[in-house]
Formats: sequence, structure tokens, C-alpha cells
Amino acid sequence: MNRVCLLILFAFINLPIFAQKTFWASKVVAFSSEYVDKETTKENRAIQALGKPSKLPQVGYSVCAWQPMTQNNSINEEFIIVSFDTIMSVRQIAIAENFGQGAISHVDVFDENNNIHPIWINNTPPTNELGKMLNLILNQLTTFKVRSVRVSLNTSKVKGWNQIDAIAISQSDQPIKTSINLANNMPSQIVKENLGKNINSEFRELAPVIAPDGKTLYYTRWKHPANVGFAKKQDIWFSELQADKTWGPAKPFSEPINNSEHNAICAIYPDGKTLLLNNVYSSNGEMSKGISISRKTASGWGFPEQVAIVDFKNKSEYAEYSIAPNGRILLISAQLDETEGGKDLYVSFLQENNSWSKPVNLGKSVNTAEDEGMPFIAADSKTLYFSTKGFPGYGNNDLFVTRRLDESWTKWSEPQNLGPMINTPEWDGYFTISAVGDYGYFSSQEKSFGEEDIFKLKIPEAIKPEVVVQVSGGVYNSSDKKPVGAKVKVQSTSDADTVCVTFDPTTGDYKFMLPVKKKYTISASQKGYLSSSEILDFENEKDFHEVKKNLFLYPIAAGQKITLNSVFFEQSKYELLPASFQELNHIVATMRENPNMEIMLEGHTDNQGDWNENLKLSKQRVSEVKNYLVKNGIEEKRIQVQGYGSTRPVASNNSEEKRRLNRRVEFTIVKI
Repeated sequence: MNRVCLLILFAFINLPIFAQKTFWASKVVAFSSEYVDKETTKENRAIQALGKPSKLPQVGYSVCAWQPMTQNNSINEEFIIVSFDTIMSVRQIAIAENFGQGAISHVDVFDENNNIHPIWINNTPPTNELGKMLNLILNQLTTFKVRSVRVSLNTSKVKGWNQIDAIAISQSDQPIKTSINLANNMPSQIVKENLGKNINSEFRELAPVIAPDGKTLYYTRWKHPANVGFAKKQDIWFSELQADKTWGPAKPFSEPINNSEHNAICAIYPDGKTLLLNNVYSSNGEMSKGISISRKTASGWGFPEQVAIVDFKNKSEYAEYSIAPNGRILLISAQLDETEGGKDLYVSFLQENNSWSKPVNLGKSVNTAEDEGMPFIAADSKTLYFSTKGFPGYGNNDLFVTRRLDESWTKWSEPQNLGPMINTPEWDGYFTISAVGDYGYFSSQEKSFGEEDIFKLKIPEAIKPEVVVQVSGGVYNSSDKKPVGAKVKVQSTSDADTVCVTFDPTTGDYKFMLPVKKKYTISASQKGYLSSSEILDFENEKDFHEVKKNLFLYPIAAGQKITLNSVFFEQSKYELLPASFQELNHIVATMRENPNMEIMLEGHTDNQGDWNENLKLSKQRVSEVKNYLVKNGIEEKRIQVQGYGSTRPVASNNSEEKRRLNRRVEFTIVKI
């Protein structure tokens, strides 16, 4: 700690009371030079001195720090001037010297009128420390408000490169310190379990991907003798969970998933029947940059098909991907034109033509001038784990968690380090969690059999994603109860979150992972059938569990009747709620496909309230449904309506649950 005197006289003045808060530099005003390399983008530029420290309390070289273009320069001083969001009198200036500590020659500040005030001159020789926080604490608050700070360097004082990680001001006389932003309430002890020799070897085991049900572990092996091809590059392996909860002997994927080139799995879809694979496969066995999808069929995994991403040109040799549970959001680690430096994390959205949108950078709250890689989006679609050394940590790449703050996918909480019980001084990456949310799997070098091994740990509450529920089932013909291939769709009643999967009876159940605290509608659709939606209410659920929900399709025929379970109204009103539109749009599509179809809409209520008012409300509600269909292109003459009020209950009215069944709209095909 350095306690210094101002080199100017102070006069007694009345000063406003500020909270004792640290303000980090927010803007670069000027600088003498910055390191530029044709292979880099924003690395070591002056802007890297802004914000909180990216390296301290750890010290050492970092691309997330400002580095002047010259070193060992005894003729010309280097300098940087930074300003702050808050202009105020100060008691302390703190400068994070992460590398080449001791080169700072003097520090000055500028007041509101841009007058310069000397603060500190360094008359001491370097201490041979690699880095530290330089705390310049004044005897009292400045009599003026500080607009900006200038830090000057004599780079000849400390040989090699000199770097500044961050600059701060404060009104406190307590030394500003830096710390690692740890996840809150992490336990003091965490058991990391090496998965053993059925999984790991003396070679590199990387990129674990756990199936949604937690029963199959996929991963990548590098240079293993049993890999395919002469060079034994990297192949995908898998292991299945045994009855005693241990992992069985790993087996390599067969062709075409593994070939003589580099093969790696990125993610598995919630249905467990779709793999996202690194690289683009061609029929001649050659590979190129990008990603592919392989779908499970009755005869095994199909040949990987290329996934098209608009304007996706990765400048890095490497890339990683993660798919959100709805199958419509893709997280990408790659180096694109607008990178913060090295690989950044991006998001891409599935389009109507089944291509993926141009990737959008997740923003500076997540991305740094270092590589951000190995993203994994949890089953709640909000909790994101990734690996980087761009934030304060414990060594090489550390594992971090951040949480999505809105629907834009570009606003995230400040990343939290998973802590020293998980992160090590070595490289740590590829964190993944099953949908159950009980165990996490990751790659680490510490206590491995050779190079990286795969470990597991019981997930502490502090870093768990939100709870999800697994919904699975089949789709059946309501007449003969035989399975029917169909598109299954789930939509939240409170937001735009929609999930779609294809049900293929030859390959098993459909499957979804849905966050709790929400209510959903689920339905199946297939040409030639009417669909009936169901309500999935998870608003009060607290724990992971599995829900079996079989869906039924109704053959289009005269006399066919279904209840529109997903048509909603305000309490005691007849205005349609937006959550109704999915089911009504399916009716519109069905009537367009069958231009001679005529229907009857029947409205029903429970027995609560005035009988006549209930009759009136039932008529108003079905009339509102008819109006919606007409507005969407269905001829009015094809739709009849009838309101029955409370006269035709399908259940007793003795409880709210039963009364809910009586409040309904029914759909009957009159003519086909």
C-alpha cells in the first residue's frame, strides 16, 4: 500500500457525502501507443484497461490488459488517460499492474476544467514483483472533482513488456483490493471423482456430453490407439450407465460418425435422438469447418447432415457448440469479425427455412479479449457454463457460470468462477450437466491418468440451473390406438418459448425438458387428423421428475368432436388470450387443407354465478373464437356456433378442478 500526499495545497471545503464505492475506468481519453499484431483484434489495446481487473488478484501476462507498443524504452514515456462514469473528489487511485510491475513513473489527474494535478511520482526502484495492485491513498479528499487519470510508464525500468489491467478511483482510504468473483454460497468441500479407467486413459479425454436422461455419456478421445484412421486423430466414444450406477466400458462410435478425420460431439438434443457434431461431413470422408446433425433411426445413427449458419466464417481453428432444449437456440464459440478478441460466445436462432441466423455476440459481460470457449446451456435455457482465462481465476482456463437476464440472449449476469474446489491451476473446461441437474461432468488435468480426464461432481445448489421436468410419450390414433408419426409442439402460456420435435414411433418416445414455474400447452399435428391439446401445469413444481403424456390425434371425419383445451379467456370475460392462438391456428390450417369442412363450435361454463349470464358468456366466447377463424381467412358460413352455458357439464361442479373441466369450447366436424 502507498500512502501519498497531494503535490498541491488543499483548502477546506464542504464536500458531498459519497458512498465508499470503487469506480473503475469506463472510457479511454488518450494513450501514447497500444500493442497491435496482425494476428489479433482487441487484445492488449488501450480499452483493455477499462472496467474491473481481468487478471488480478492473479498476476502474469494477459491479453486483457493494456500493453504499450514499446518495451525497454528510455527515451519516450508511454501513457494512458482514462475517465470515469462518476466525476467526484477522490481519496484513492488504484492501478492494477498485472505484468511488468514497477514501470509506472508518475500519476496525474485532470479536474472538471481539464487542469492537470500531479498525484504521485515514483522514486523507488522496482521490487521485482511480477504484478500487484498499486494503491495511491491521499491524505484527504481532493478539493476538486476528478474527471480523468493519467498513468505514465517508463518502460526501461522493468525489462520486457509492461501491462496495466485496470484503473480505479474511490473516496475511501481503505486499499482497493481485487478478488475472484465466486459463485455465492459454494461449499468449502467438493468431491471431484475421476470416472475411472472404463472412461479415462493415459490419452486425452475431452468434451463430455451427458444424455438428457443421464444414462449415456458421450465424449472425445484424442490419439487413442483404438481410434479410426492411420493418424488416430480424435474420435467420439460413449459409455452407458450400469445398474450399479457405474459407467460401463467405453465404446467408439462406428462409421459414419467416426472416420479418419477429427470427430467430436458438441451436444445431444433433449429427445436423445439427435446429435450435434463438430465439422461438416462429406461422402468422400473429408471434413470441413462447421457443424452437422445425425439423427437416430431404426437402423442406427444416420449420415451427418450439414447445419447451415448464415454468414458464419470462423477464423479460429477451433469451435464449440451447445443447443438449447427447445432445439431453436444455438450457442457458438468461434472467432468472427466482431470478436472481443480470440474466440467469443455467440447465439444463433433457427429460421423457418431450417437455416440458422447470423451469429450475434453475447456481449462484453461474457466475452473478453481472451478465448471464451466450451459453452454449455443447461436444460433451463438460462444457465450458461463456459471456460476462459479472461476473468480472475486460479490458473489457466477456469470454469464460469452466467445466467441469461432477458429474451434477447445478449444480456447476462456477471460470470461467476466455480471456485477452487472445481477449478485448478491447470486447464479446466467442457462443463456439462444432465437435465436431472444432479451431477456435472468436465475435463481436467489435475489428478488424471495422463493428460485430461473426465471427472464428475455433485452439483452444489449455488451453481445449479433452474429445475426442469422431463415430458415424454407417444402419439396415437384416437380410433385404433395405433402410433402415428407426428410433430409435437409445446408452447408456454406466458411467453414465446416454443419447442417442437418429431415423433417417430419406430425410434421411441418424444421427449422434452421444460423449466418449472410455467404452464404449457402440448399438442401433436399430422395431416389428415385433428389434434387435441393438453395443459401441462408446472407452476408449483420444485424438483426434477418425469411426466408421461400420450397424445391423441382424431381422424378428420363428420361427427368427430374434440375439446379445445388450449383456448383461454379472461376470468368471466370473452376476450381470447394469446395462449389460445396456437390451437386456433391449427384449426385454421386444417380447414384450409379441407376446403369443404364445416364445423360447430359449442361453448360451456360451470354452474357458478347467474344462469342467464353463463348462457350469454358461453355464446360470446364461441362467437369470439369464430371471429378469430374468420379473421384468419375461414369463410363465416362454414362455422356454426352454439352456447349452452352450464346445462351440459362433463364433470361435477363440486371442486374447482372439476369446474375447470366444465368451462370449455368444443369443436365438432359437421361436414367434410
